[in-house]
Amino acid sequence: MTAPVWSPRPGARASQMADFARFASRETGRDLTAWPALHAFSIEDVGAFWSLLLAWSGVATEGSRAPALEGEGVEAARFFPHLRLSWAATLLAGPEGASLDAKALVAVDETGARRELTRGELGARVLALADALRARGVGAGDRVVALARNGAEAAIACLATAAIGAVWSSAAPDLGVDALVDRFGQLDPVLLFASTSLLHQGVATALAPRVAGIIDAVASIREVVWLDDGVAALAARPVEVSRLSALVADAPRADVAARVAALPRHPFAHPLFVLYSSGTTGRPKAIVHGTGGTLLEHVKEHRLHGDLRASDVLLFVTSTGWMMWPWLLSALAVGAAIVLVDGSVTYPDDDALWRVVEREGVTVLGTSPAYLGYCRDLGLSPGARATGLRAVMSTGSVLSEGLFHWVREHVGDVPLQSVSGGTDMLGCFVLGHPDLPVWPGEMQCVGLGFDLCAAAPDGTLARVGEGELVCASPFPSRPVAFVADADGARLHEAYYAQHPGVWTHGDLVELTARGTARIHGRSDGVLNVRGIRVGPAEIYRVVARFDEVAEAMALEQAAPAEPGGSRLVLLVVMRPGRALDRPLTLRMKKELRDRASMAHVPAVVAEVPELPTTWNGKRSERAARDALHGRPLQNLAALRNPACLAAIAEHPALKLDA
Repeated sequence: MTAPVWSPRPGARASQMADFARFASRETGRDLTAWPALHAFSIEDVGAFWSLLLAWSGVATEGSRAPALEGEGVEAARFFPHLRLSWAATLLAGPEGASLDAKALVAVDETGARRELTRGELGARVLALADALRARGVGAGDRVVALARNGAEAAIACLATAAIGAVWSSAAPDLGVDALVDRFGQLDPVLLFASTSLLHQGVATALAPRVAGIIDAVASIREVVWLDDGVAALAARPVEVSRLSALVADAPRADVAARVAALPRHPFAHPLFVLYSSGTTGRPKAIVHGTGGTLLEHVKEHRLHGDLRASDVLLFVTSTGWMMWPWLLSALAVGAAIVLVDGSVTYPDDDALWRVVEREGVTVLGTSPAYLGYCRDLGLSPGARATGLRAVMSTGSVLSEGLFHWVREHVGDVPLQSVSGGTDMLGCFVLGHPDLPVWPGEMQCVGLGFDLCAAAPDGTLARVGEGELVCASPFPSRPVAFVADADGARLHEAYYAQHPGVWTHGDLVELTARGTARIHGRSDGVLNVRGIRVGPAEIYRVVARFDEVAEAMALEQAAPAEPGGSRLVLLVVMRPGRALDRPLTLRMKKELRDRASMAHVPAVVAEVPELPTTWNGKRSERAARDALHGRPLQNLAALRNPACLAAIAEHPALKLDA
């Protein structure tokens, strides 16, 4: 049997997981100090578990904590219906005894620029901006959007939005106008925060044209607040324009703690964030996440599974458009300092990120398999710059066994915690555990409170085995709604219809007898390239602009030599008399980059005579993927044109050595 790649050290500090287990044991009169017992309790009595977690956490609330769970069933049950709290106030206050002079966040970019804010400085700016938003008529339930770089200004804007009960939705600044409008246009937002430029690999790109495109397409926006003081000539319909620096210039420093404590509390299910699906069949779904569910799930993940404390410095490489960005901000609630990194992590030097880790004294680093593979392939050995690390986290795609060993040998004797969850639940289903060993290629444990199962094709559920990842227990961070889905039909169809009575997540999972897990990829058509999930529908909408192309199919191809272990390929069928040539290929890639993002640009565009189609006219991505990977072809009788698969399997551009 393979040995663990890391094991907890005898005599190490007691974890918060162990502390919570002792607390739960005292409260219930049961011995829950062993991990299997604590996990079993959390799924056998879901309401009691979340109630105990809330009590143990010390999160300030108003109203009654009873009942913890109202109603029955994974889809219908509701948590803490009589409770009110504030995500922003909890983050700004930090744990009991947190000093306003303690470091809250550090923002750095690829030029070496650095900005540090204490908890008091951050709180003062957030409160001042919250007052400015109220003065502009922004109130609870209004939607605010942001095209923002990963800096202190975006964090201030997000926290201020949440502080007044408005709903925040942000996108990474590398998205094109069409992709941005597809997202923000669903929300009827009243205000847009925006950075003036995007910085990547030493190149600054002005964002004013994208901002103008959003304003012209989304009529509800009445004001733009620039997050920085860069040049931003805005050629768009008339709107009010402000600068964040002016709105927080006179932020009073007095009584910050008291004013934070006085921020309004909101119902547990009050909308907090809108995130977006990958868009497999149409424009991305706008997923609404609630205040209490987000906060409680993040407290659980940070304090119990991550063992984060006020002494920690957390850096997670993310953009403002990914669910890991609010997850990172939530670490302020435990008192940890957070590091926001903007721009490329490999510029101006290959080890630029490791230099930040060293300089900022990072104790927990979050990154991706693609980045770790990049470091390994370059021959980097950054251990000397990572002496303060006590854990490395990785998410975004499947983490190979070899990278577990590389981290142990070249970074340090620290746990490599592979975590997986997603935008749909704004957290992680499988993740780390401070008191359990790390097995190469495996995620340490299923998250507390989740009755995670593998669903077989016939619907049979098993807690050990392989299949579709489903959750058979309700959990607080389920979405509260989709935008423009008044009767909940689309929400039901997305998560609850495929396997009635449980949540279906869209991943293929293997649950082991020792309680660990492996994720084997997506089951729902989402492409995962270099750790970024890409919806094929967004690619198809851009390709449809090219009259030369009759049909297209986007596929993810396993490519071990590529960062992240896969690449995006696009199969195209040309119209009669047209052929795919280099100029057309380059134009298609440019349009995909400009209208969607770099993540939507295929590594290879290959012309094929036909795409595999079933007898009822549906295209078969499964058959095309099998042909692309040289796997045995299944159920060819279901295809109208099985002979076309040979052209895919034998296409020279699709060979990995091409």
